[in-house]
Amino acid sequence: MKYTQLGRTGLKVSRLVLGTMNFGPQTNEADSHAIMDAALGAGINFFDTANVYGWGENKGRTEEIIGNWFAKGGERRDKVVLATKVYGNMAADGDAWPNHDKLSALNIRRAVDASLKRLQTDHIDIYQFHHVDRRTPFEEIWQAIDVLVQQGKILYVGSSNFPGYKIAQANEIAAHRGGTIGLVSEQCLYNLAERRAEMEVIPAAEEYGLGVIPWSPLHGGLLGGVIKKEVEGGRRASGRAADSLANTTIRAQIQAYEDLLDKHGVEPGEAALAWLLTRPGVTGPIVGPRTAEQLESAIRAVELELSDELLAGLDEIFPGPGPSPEAFAW
Repeated sequence: MKYTQLGRTGLKVSRLVLGTMNFGPQTNEADSHAIMDAALGAGINFFDTANVYGWGENKGRTEEIIGNWFAKGGERRDKVVLATKVYGNMAADGDAWPNHDKLSALNIRRAVDASLKRLQTDHIDIYQFHHVDRRTPFEEIWQAIDVLVQQGKILYVGSSNFPGYKIAQANEIAAHRGGTIGLVSEQCLYNLAERRAEMEVIPAAEEYGLGVIPWSPLHGGLLGGVIKKEVEGGRRASGRAADSLANTTIRAQIQAYEDLLDKHGVEPGEAALAWLLTRPGVTGPIVGPRTAEQLESAIRAVELELSDELLAGLDEIFPGPGPSPEAFAW
């Protein structure tokens, strides 16, 4: 496994991030524990989760599965850089009691303690805001975070799904307050088929020293060889990938992508991950394996070297938006 610094921090993290969103809803506890053991054995030390994972009446279940894995001992907790998230409504029926969601100081305090209990740990390494809260000022948010850092309950803070201007706003206010390191990472939707983050989000992250952590690196499976699997094994795409392939223009684009990678002898899913690892500012993509085989494929991507010819071909099929403001102005 290869490692890098997380943004401007001294924290060393693996170039792949183990995403745990499937733990509980799609992968049972025993298999989830086996995947985490395999990830740690392969050198992946960066694990990502969220308080809402488990979904519906099972919100919090994913954190519980991770906590039970930590409780097995064997230095599991000490070896893991643990990231979780706050913002979502934790009510099982979907109706949050006032102040039981978003980023008020009250909810942040409550949510941290609940996550610590489920995770069976005394601290969270990276506490991430799962979404922007347009009604809570950053002065209040940073005051709450400062208290939690002083209490030793969290070490660093990251954002997720933030626009570029909110990254700037958050860190400018943190700098103005003094004593607050501010955001150190941004977790955003970014992959070959969805490159809008290159316009504002990634430049802001680079300017302020945030590590970029792309989620959905295979764009819901669309970049994982869906057409090839459909032809060879009769396995039809589902979810977002199926919806996308119903568009003839997108299907032709994905076919060109798979043909290009077939020509170079590279697996589509591994190429999509390897491409992200070449992008400026990217710490590492989140991979959310449901099986050990999917984890093994993701790990191979770290060692995969994409030729200049292949990179140029990928850019031709999936052109980026260009830098801001040139992408939309003269």
